[in-house]
Amino acid sequence: MEVTSSPALTASQGFTKSPLSFQKQKYIEDGIPRSFYDLEKPSITNLDDIDSQSSTSQSCSEQDQDQQSLSSSESTPSSEDQSPLSDFEKALLHTQPTSAPYPLPPAPTPISVLPLDLKTPDSFVPRDPALIRLTGVHPFNVEAPLTPLYDQGFLTTLNLHYVRNHGPVPQVHDADALSWSFTIEGLCSSPITLTLSDLISSRFEEEVVSYPVTLVCAGNRRKEQNQVRKSKGFSWGAAGLSTSLWTGLPLGYLLSLAGVDSRKGKFVHFEGADALPNGYYGTSVKLSHAMDPERGMMISWLMNGLPLHPDHGKPLRVIIPGMIGGRSVKWLKKIVISDRPSENWYHIYDNRVLPTTISPEESGNGTEEMVKIWKDERYAIYDLNTNSAVVYPQHEETVTIKDGATYELKGYAYAGGGRRVTRMEISLDQGKTWLLGNISYPEDLYRTETESRIYGGRLDLSQNGRDASFCWCFWSLVLPVSTLASASDIVVRAMDEAMMVQPRDMYWSVLGMMNNSWFRVVIHHDSATNTLRFEHPTQPALQPGGWMERVKKSGGDLTNGFWGERQAGEAPTPITPPPEKEITMTNPSINRQITLEELRAHDSETNPWFVLNGEVYDGTAFLEGHPGGAASIINAAAQDISDEFLAIHSENAKTMMPPYHVGTLTPQSLTLLSSPNPPSSIPSTPRPSFLHPKQWLPATLISKTKVSSDTKIFSFSLQHPTQSLGLPVGQHLLVRLSSPPSSHNQAKPETIIRAYTPISDGSLPSGKVDLLVKIYYPTSGSKQGGGKMTQALDALPLHSPVEFKGPTGKFLYLSPGLCSINSHQRAVTNLVMICAGSGITPIFQILRSILSSPASADPTKCLVLDGNRVEEDILCRDALDALADQHKERIHLIHSLSRPQATWKGRKGRMDRPFFQSVVGGPDPARKTLVLVCGPDGLERGIKEIFTGKGGLGWEEGDVIFF
Repeated sequence: MEVTSSPALTASQGFTKSPLSFQKQKYIEDGIPRSFYDLEKPSITNLDDIDSQSSTSQSCSEQDQDQQSLSSSESTPSSEDQSPLSDFEKALLHTQPTSAPYPLPPAPTPISVLPLDLKTPDSFVPRDPALIRLTGVHPFNVEAPLTPLYDQGFLTTLNLHYVRNHGPVPQVHDADALSWSFTIEGLCSSPITLTLSDLISSRFEEEVVSYPVTLVCAGNRRKEQNQVRKSKGFSWGAAGLSTSLWTGLPLGYLLSLAGVDSRKGKFVHFEGADALPNGYYGTSVKLSHAMDPERGMMISWLMNGLPLHPDHGKPLRVIIPGMIGGRSVKWLKKIVISDRPSENWYHIYDNRVLPTTISPEESGNGTEEMVKIWKDERYAIYDLNTNSAVVYPQHEETVTIKDGATYELKGYAYAGGGRRVTRMEISLDQGKTWLLGNISYPEDLYRTETESRIYGGRLDLSQNGRDASFCWCFWSLVLPVSTLASASDIVVRAMDEAMMVQPRDMYWSVLGMMNNSWFRVVIHHDSATNTLRFEHPTQPALQPGGWMERVKKSGGDLTNGFWGERQAGEAPTPITPPPEKEITMTNPSINRQITLEELRAHDSETNPWFVLNGEVYDGTAFLEGHPGGAASIINAAAQDISDEFLAIHSENAKTMMPPYHVGTLTPQSLTLLSSPNPPSSIPSTPRPSFLHPKQWLPATLISKTKVSSDTKIFSFSLQHPTQSLGLPVGQHLLVRLSSPPSSHNQAKPETIIRAYTPISDGSLPSGKVDLLVKIYYPTSGSKQGGGKMTQALDALPLHSPVEFKGPTGKFLYLSPGLCSINSHQRAVTNLVMICAGSGITPIFQILRSILSSPASADPTKCLVLDGNRVEEDILCRDALDALADQHKERIHLIHSLSRPQATWKGRKGRMDRPFFQSVVGGPDPARKTLVLVCGPDGLERGIKEIFTGKGGLGWEEGDVIFF
């Protein structure tokens, strides 16, 4: 079959506008120079397109591959939105084929410079927001979500191609690109300098080649190694690979023009233009490999028929098939023939697999012996090893067990050095027995077209009978769902034509490279829903999830030969907690004695002192940035807060205390301060509000109302039937209980203090308060004993007293459109409210207050994002849905479930970066939007990373408030 293109189009007519709409650099109003693909965001950021991908740790149904790829007409922007072709683009672009007997590149979707890159050296580089950033905002190191990468097919668009940058991207303007030059020098008889214009000239026209190559980062799947033991490398997931159709000139041909001395020369060095802390990036390969046509090394200027994107080496790069991506140098400036390997810093101290006995600490000690180890070429990585991964089932995907139902396992595999993957094996009994998978090789479709040309290059997979395999392949196996239901996990391994097979166990090394142990997916069985849930080993970067993280957190040993899992009949191994370190909270140089009178002199809002374990501390420095707000410090002034501090604060907080230590309270003063207050009596004239910021006051438990299997509403009567709680909107209260001794070694009850936001209106004179509490019961097999406070509340008999104190917190909703954060007022027009589980309570409190006023009085718009696992976990749902129905113009409510049942009609999946990118986006330039967050620690850590972290959406920390 021939390759065909539109008959009326010539090379110059095929494009009249830039296919990437790469506009000239321009200045915007703030004077910042920026270069834009001035187009709408790519469709991959659409919530429905990316919600279900495994990189986001969520489940969904399979989507048809045709729906994943946009047709050329759908993805090509209108001519009004595009820039004219530059001379550089006119020179490089060729007629775009419309059909061929082999895969053609899918059309890329438009991209633009992202807000988070504007303050980096890469402020001119357009990028796709769907890519997962692995090293923060800069440098740019990314991989695609695994499932979209696989679903896109054999060839990868620019949008989803992985990127490994060691530093800033060299900026090469179109006007300078054709004159970009590089040298071939060293051990050669005719050193030459060539420009890109030379390479694309008629002189070399017949030598230009095109063929597909899969590039793979040596760190692919590194996060699995980092779970076993932290390496020096950042956490790649299983999508550190991509495949493109590359066009350029064979490296061996260019080297022959320079007259290389193959007798003296043994290595070819490459150096790029990316200036880095340790010099320009450079590396080397063997000269014999460079001259071997079977190895297919190339100097390239087109990627999928388009000029190289800045992240991929614009305007010129090296392509080294079958080797790790670190050998394919970008922004090529120099080629040197040498008798020895490169001495470039990045060739020596990167892309190596040192012996597993060398620790991260030892590797950096700089001794003469260690330097010799680093420079030992035996440890340098060249050819890729054999590797594979499971894509379907996706991470957190669920499958219903039905009679006669089948499921198709699918994934990818690759090998190195041009070797073909010849065998794919799948085991459902941890490697005792194996099943053969089916393998498809899309790369072979290019082999029959020996006379065909594409993008100006000869399709060169069969020249000289070359049969090397440079690309990934796809494997699959259809199994009855009942068979999967009888297994506890899926493990897969690939074998190449040299009979090199993936090992069962991991080879850990200090750089965390070349991880290719069996890929394992755990199967969880839910008898209540008759479903299977699948769990991948890890999720990329800092994304939580995966069985390795779960096993590690539960105390399992990931190196025990059974992936940290206990085997049948094996007795549980008791986990001995490490001895508690004694944390010193005092300054040993402070010997000052402080009286009660002096302490009380600092009962102020500007210079508050407080007491911990008989020691006095100055809290002034905490007024501005304390997570609980200035009020929590002011309310502690001249108080002994030992119980509260120790019950609430972490070990890290304790280590911060010595600099604020001012002295020791005298014994007599401590006795007076510690004396119990006289019993509270109910005055004849009721206090209008119940809470007191410095005094614990009792309320009586009068009812427990079950809301769900693990959630109850606890109702307490206050001191008088007409008393209000006295809790401002946005604030919370403290609850204090004593739990029974947890062991025989504990002499007295343990004081438990937790913060809660009531669901009852704190301003109404109702004489009661309602707390919605999710009870954390102990789980089977967990070393955690469940929630102390929630279980203590649950066990409390009716009519028992419980102590309350408050209000506290750093956030206040003062009046329509006006908030206070740490006593600083902020005008707002929009609130983004993110919550999970019982974290809905402060969100509900604020939302109810806003919507209690008419829109004319309070026009504040609210976006509520409520994430839970299953439908039963959605708390306050009826009330929330009612508010959303009544105030559609003021509130947008999204419920998201990570483990939904089949009947769920709402959003499915975790609330993750692609989700927030889609529905929230970047910060409000006017800073009249706040993000309010309340939920489990994992959610709050994720939000902080996504919104304000280095790889985040660009929000200021002051605009994201955590309750």
